[in-house]
Amino acid sequence: MGKLVEGVWHDVWYDTKTSGGKFVREDAGFRNWIENSPNATYKPESGRYHLYVSLACPWAHRTLVFRQLKGLADHIDVTVVCPDMMGEGWEMGLPEPLYGHTRMHQIYTQAKRDYTGRVTVPVLWDKKTETIVSNESSEIIRMFNSAFNELTGNHDDYYPQALQAKVDEWNDYIYPRINNGVYRCGFATTQEAYEEAYEQLFEALDKVDSHLATSRYLVGDTITEADWRLFTTLVRFDAVYVGHFKCNKKRIADYPNIQGYLKELYQVEGVKETTDFYHIKRHYYFSHTGINPTQVVPVGPELDLDSPHGRDK
Repeated sequence: MGKLVEGVWHDVWYDTKTSGGKFVREDAGFRNWIENSPNATYKPESGRYHLYVSLACPWAHRTLVFRQLKGLADHIDVTVVCPDMMGEGWEMGLPEPLYGHTRMHQIYTQAKRDYTGRVTVPVLWDKKTETIVSNESSEIIRMFNSAFNELTGNHDDYYPQALQAKVDEWNDYIYPRINNGVYRCGFATTQEAYEEAYEQLFEALDKVDSHLATSRYLVGDTITEADWRLFTTLVRFDAVYVGHFKCNKKRIADYPNIQGYLKELYQVEGVKETTDFYHIKRHYYFSHTGINPTQVVPVGPELDLDSPHGRDK
């Protein structure tokens, strides 16, 4: 993973010694907003913004899903980094189109020469002011959800006002236990920290499966932001998190309601095309040498996500 310290790259992993073996994720460093208002610094303009993503990363995957669902593909171009994240962090297969950089940490120092912090994806870049608008995925998808509506004519709303409280409640429950919970399992360096995260993870998955027995989606019969935030973790679970992150009590395929729900979301038009299992498996198994020192990438599992989901019943 590595990080920048006053603009200088350091190949250092997360420090779990000071946290009792627990993985603690750092907050995003850029938290600006695109707004459709006359005085906004960042306005919704076609071709103005560039999105840097990894197809392996669930946080970046969220932004690709919203870019697809909201009809933004023709307005926001994308650079996809390589799946391997080694000594210099995220790398580009070819020099990226704006500045010719070959490392993501160069994008961060392009925005702020003395930047200190982790170098993560996604990154939403503003070509006009030549800086990072945001590297916080949960806020990028909110911008994509509504800020560009007048430009695209797409008014589909995944965070409708009437459901925001319930969406936020699910997000606040799922993020620490499931989205980040799989990382808390996989990156834990003590048995106690791992087992605490493991128990919380599967307690939460049991709750979600039980809820989905009587509810089409997390918030009633409407697909919301909460569903898409959960989706990008679920779609990686059986391929990566079960084995690599030791989240092996159950597979998603063993949850009858979650499995059908996952299939339905995967089969929404355009979503499958944002999902790349080669990048997903290659990144985790090859890049995390502290967990998988042989760097052998598994061939399986076979995932049945295209068969009928049955959720309409």
